[in-house]
Amino acid sequence: MMEQNEALMGHGGSENGTESMENLMKEHDAGLEFPSQGEIRQGVIASISANQILVSVGAKSEGVIMGRELEQIPASEKDSFTVGQQIPVYVVNAEDSNGNMVLSYVRARESMGWETVEKMQTENATFEGMIEGYNKGGLIVLVHGLRGFIPASQISMSRRNAVSGDTPDRWAKQIGEPISVRIIEVDRERRRLILSERAANPETRQSIKERVIDELQEGQTYSGRVTSIAEFGAFVNINGADGLVHLSEISWEHIDHPNQVLTVGQEVKVKVISVDKEKKRIGLSIRALQSDPWQAKVSKFKVGQLVEGAITRLTKFGAFARIEGDIEGLIHISELSENRINHPKEANIHEGDVLTLRVIRIDPDQRRIGLSLRKVDSGQFAEQDMKALAAELKDDDQE
Repeated sequence: MMEQNEALMGHGGSENGTESMENLMKEHDAGLEFPSQGEIRQGVIASISANQILVSVGAKSEGVIMGRELEQIPASEKDSFTVGQQIPVYVVNAEDSNGNMVLSYVRARESMGWETVEKMQTENATFEGMIEGYNKGGLIVLVHGLRGFIPASQISMSRRNAVSGDTPDRWAKQIGEPISVRIIEVDRERRRLILSERAANPETRQSIKERVIDELQEGQTYSGRVTSIAEFGAFVNINGADGLVHLSEISWEHIDHPNQVLTVGQEVKVKVISVDKEKKRIGLSIRALQSDPWQAKVSKFKVGQLVEGAITRLTKFGAFARIEGDIEGLIHISELSENRINHPKEANIHEGDVLTLRVIRIDPDQRRIGLSLRKVDSGQFAEQDMKALAAELKDDDQE
């Protein structure tokens, strides 16, 4: 400690050094209010000892980094600290039971690190780092003090080809190697930082996409990971290439935005529904691998059946009627009246009317039901109506 103060004072006298330190503290204190818990401040190291680091945080107040907070500082960084150096600190406790303001250097660096990586993700920035570790699933890289994980699927093909086997330590030789990555997922609450080497190299990504497109065939099913989300859909990475799951192909149920059912980083099953080799576009579908609830709902209806329907809206070409739940059918304008009309209103049809209608068409592929008002009393279906009536009477008798 004495050596550090002497070094700060400089050779030839202590007064100038003391005045310099005092001036630095005054400049640092100017205009600052007393710190509060959870705040991050730029502090000035006032003294260093084996058990604590005293830091001026402005407003003529000092705090200490000690105990667990001191132990968490990497030895290489702690050894480089000098009196008078500015460092960021996080206020753990504005005043503990002993009257000390407890500070943390590591928490301040971590909080600032999360802010930085969030900005980097927004800006699609590339980070040049070094491989610090690995696990069975991929590589670990420190990004502004945070541990980022690169899943095996996001490691460049050249690096993956350089390792062999599927053993947990296959990545061991990669430690210490330089690497360029981009941030594809940040979740501060879960302390989750996902990186991609492939995304950081557009040329590699493009060549991989061309290869994948050549191999893809419509109808194939893959496991993929959601890489980004937009209003019109979600991009899913399969075998290193991104394909688009359009909003309409995410779910059979109506959704307004993909983030209602998907999150970046989520693993999903997708079906290839289109491949455009010229434009290098891959069309994917999630809902194609799910059972269509509409099919189950309309399975109870058959052509010729009489149903009740509530008119929901009128158009120039006909009227839509809800026949059950969210199942709607179209009464084409030619099926509203025996006479030729130019608009449904001419058939005295209004929104909200509840009418008896006949099912005249069911198109499962287009998810459409055709209805008719003018064929309700048609002789074409007389025999079918009689059978239906007889079945109803039989059911009533059994009850």
